Parts: sequence; structure tokens; C-alpha cells
Amino acid sequence: MSSTPETPAPSSWITVFLSTATTVFLAELGDKTQLAALLLSAQSGRPVVVFVGASLALICSSLVGVLLGRWLSTVMPPHQLERAAGILMVALGLWLGRQAVLHLAPLHLLNS
Repeated sequence: MSSTPETPAPSSWITVFLSTATTVFLAELGDKTQLAALLLSAQSGRPVVVFVGASLALICSSLVGVLLGRWLSTVMPPHQLERAAGILMVALGLWLGRQAVLHLAPLHLLNS
């Protein structure tokens, strides 16, 4: 019995495309980036320019993620990459929660 790592079955491009589009769309709903675009559009009165700028920014940040993910996939196995991403997401959530508590605690103490 050999212990070779399992290679995931190749997915069709449409499956990968739809999965990516759906995941990113849902992740961005209500995100601070969307709220920033909303405010910039309202303040500038130029929604098309804000849309183009926000779209280019999302494309560029997604490109960084794709290139980093591609490089990481050559350095570590997929299960370690998934575990590292999960740990990073939990750590970021805890850090952001801590920041919110620290920010709101002094306001709560002042209002008491």
C-alpha cells in the first residue's frame, strides 16, 4: 500500500468559474469595499467612474490572490493550504472582534 497524496480530479472550467464568481460575489456583499464604493458614488455623483475604479481595484486585488495561491500550491499540499487559510480566517476574525471590542469599550464606559 503506497502513501502517495491524492490528486484532486480536474474540474471543468465552468464549474471553477461559477464557484469562484458565486463565492467572491457573496463574500463581497456588505463588505467595507462595497460600502466605500457606495459612499464614493454618492459623494462624487459619478457612479460610472466609481464603478470602473472599484472594478479595477477588485481585479488587481484578485490577481494578487490568484498569483499568491498559485505559488503557494507549488510550495505546500492542498490540505495544508486549506488548513492555513482556515486558521488565517479565524485569526483575522478574532483580531477584528478584539479591535471592535477595544474600540467600543471606551464608548460604553463613557456613556455609563
